[in-house]
Amino acid sequence: MTAYQVMLVATLALPAAGAAALAVLPARMAKVFATAVAAVTLVPIVVLAFPPRPAGPGMLKPWADLDVSWVPALHLDFHLGVDGVSYPLVALTGLLTLLCCAYTMWKVPEGGSARTLLALLLVLEAGILGTFLALDLVLFFLFFEVVLLPMYAVIAGWGGEDRRRAARKFVLYTLFGSVLLLLGVITVTVTAGTGDLAALTGGAGLGRNTQYAAFALFAVAFAVKAPLWPLHTWLPDAHTQAPTVGSVILAGVLLKMGTYGLIRVGVGVAPLGARWAAPVLGILSAAAILAGALICLRQTELKRLIAYSSVGHMGFVLLGIATLTATGIQAALIGNVAHGLITGLLFFLAGAIKDRAHTGDLADLGGLRETAPRLAGILGFAAIASLGLPGLAGFWGEAFAVIAAVERGGGLWTTLAVLAAIGGALTAAYFLRLLRKVTHGPVGTPVPAGIAGAEWFAWSPLVALTLAVGLAPALVLVATSAPVEALTGAIR
Repeated sequence: MTAYQVMLVATLALPAAGAAALAVLPARMAKVFATAVAAVTLVPIVVLAFPPRPAGPGMLKPWADLDVSWVPALHLDFHLGVDGVSYPLVALTGLLTLLCCAYTMWKVPEGGSARTLLALLLVLEAGILGTFLALDLVLFFLFFEVVLLPMYAVIAGWGGEDRRRAARKFVLYTLFGSVLLLLGVITVTVTAGTGDLAALTGGAGLGRNTQYAAFALFAVAFAVKAPLWPLHTWLPDAHTQAPTVGSVILAGVLLKMGTYGLIRVGVGVAPLGARWAAPVLGILSAAAILAGALICLRQTELKRLIAYSSVGHMGFVLLGIATLTATGIQAALIGNVAHGLITGLLFFLAGAIKDRAHTGDLADLGGLRETAPRLAGILGFAAIASLGLPGLAGFWGEAFAVIAAVERGGGLWTTLAVLAAIGGALTAAYFLRLLRKVTHGPVGTPVPAGIAGAEWFAWSPLVALTLAVGLAPALVLVATSAPVEALTGAIR
């Protein structure tokens, strides 16, 4: 094995081994140990950013990969790899897991032991990383499913008063998507005789009708996870009831499994099906943008508003994917990263406000800039980043998704671009309404002004990266340009 193959294995093995070790460690050591494991896991992730890359345009070969026979009788391989499409999400997963583990050193939600919660966070990290690194379709499905039970346990064990109903709803929706995903995986692997995603890219070995059927199955399965309107109704309940760290992981990276899967598996494996379904995806994406914004304008609870905002933001990501253009897919990839950074920060802040005020009702949270000015300032920064202010990370994905729809041309796509732009204006409206209610006006429930060191540690990297990606989007786009060009070339 080469050094980079060792790094690939270590990226998955470290959090998995850390979760297992927590079962035998004394409870008093759990917080420090889990945070250390999450920090060490970032080391191979950083190393993977610098292997020798394949040169030249049109290269789909991963930067680093590991391919060993797994189940020879069924022609299944344990195939891992990383490229410009997956690496930003791998790095985001490692970072958010570290920040969540560090956050628990200051605040452990009620409901269970810190050791169990941290073990579940590390299992979630291993499952999500495996999903982004898997280059075999069956392996992708297995890692995709690994996250289901740990996230259910996090919501049901450490969530709010209605946590069990929200957790059950999350599981039922996700299981529905999983069944469709499994059917799609079986359809493709049996027909093509392989599950290798690199070999399958461009629809190699798959007929037109097979691609239509496979893409329909994949699209609905990933739409549940993303989530795409009207399959989004599990999301607000899950976010509202989940503990802070659960909401951060759920919004920051777990939703991205759906949009990443739609690009890597749906569009990559069944391009004819993607072209066939693109208008429908585009219409549903515009509906998600508008519906999410209009619902947010009526929300009165802080976490629920942020949760519904994700429906609109992921609508922009899906609009970019639906255009099937290089501009649109790059908009989706940078939109994924931006949403993970900004919404992760927003849920950290929402949790901090609710912990201090013991309420998330917007009507009770006025005057935050007077009682907790630093907290109000960071909330203001996160809100204007999420509404798409130029110079911050949220701008690029949404702006270029609209541009990609215009470039696609035709009456339908131009109309969708206009509707998405209107949705962007409504996004600004509901976030400004949020700031007016929470940071301005008469003082409502008093909010203590102090910010703990663990909170600064969790929030500062997200603030810095939101600004960095906003000012220098090439940090994400340079890595994605070659694989995206190769992908769009393969599906033409």
